[in-house]
Amino acid sequence: MHRLGLFAGNSIPELAQAICRYIGITLGNAQVKTFSDGEIRIEIRENVRGKDVFLLQSTCAPVNDHLMELLLMIDAFKRSSAQRITTVIPYYGYARQDKKVVPRVPISAKLVADLLTAAGANRVITMDLHAGQIQGFFDIPVDNLFAAPVLLEHIKENLDNNTVIVSPDAGGVERARAFAKRLGTQLAIIDKRRIAPNQAEAMNVVGDVRKKTTVILDDMVDTAGTLCQAAMALKEHGALAIHAYCAHAVLSGPAVKRIRDSEIETLVVTNTIPLGEKAKVCDKIRVLSVSKLLAEAIHRCHTGSSVSSLFV
Repeated sequence: MHRLGLFAGNSIPELAQAICRYIGITLGNAQVKTFSDGEIRIEIRENVRGKDVFLLQSTCAPVNDHLMELLLMIDAFKRSSAQRITTVIPYYGYARQDKKVVPRVPISAKLVADLLTAAGANRVITMDLHAGQIQGFFDIPVDNLFAAPVLLEHIKENLDNNTVIVSPDAGGVERARAFAKRLGTQLAIIDKRRIAPNQAEAMNVVGDVRKKTTVILDDMVDTAGTLCQAAMALKEHGALAIHAYCAHAVLSGPAVKRIRDSEIETLVVTNTIPLGEKAKVCDKIRVLSVSKLLAEAIHRCHTGSSVSSLFV
């Protein structure tokens, strides 16, 4: 294990420390600061020659600053003769821009993949990609982890057998179906129509939710518009209780207020994105840690063991 080095940018320092405690190593010494004009300054303050370097950084808000930190740190490790550089990106920013939905727009998820590869990354570990096909945007190996084991355990411990798993849109049906199969529960789908970016209108509920405990399952919650409208639709169709689970809590703009005022009883998220004060001002939010899952994936990647067996 002396060849394994774990370093982190400024996005999720608490998660980095938790991963180090689980593996039994010390977080690498890297200085990530800015000059007075805002330029990012990176300095690796220990020898990494010949090391298997894992670089932890979520590209959460401020997205562009954290992405630039990540790219510059990759370049610093490459120029310091690290043997292999694996970027561990719990939340992969720009993932929603994975295709051309209208003319003359970029495919930003592909551009970010190219930037990471060009900077010198040899492998990527990420979690719950918004679209699985983003793995194909890379010319280097990608391990897409899932928060499912952590979320499933919490559902089993806190909810009863009278539970229905709900997909908030057609795109999340596969994910919701996998959860329903693991839990042995029914599946429902919200027929949603998006009228503009970050604005969605829930239209109908496909499936029986009357007098049921419902769990809305999604990969991320951003402005919470979709989530809260889905909760309203479920309530109108007779749902007994409404809970929500998601991997990435972006929670931008009016999200926290919407959740606080909504029909949702609890919103369970993971710490792929640090919430800080947001979790304190809304008592409906519960945060689960994915540190052990990420640590195990890092350890297995370093030792050449199977990563996919974590999710069998």
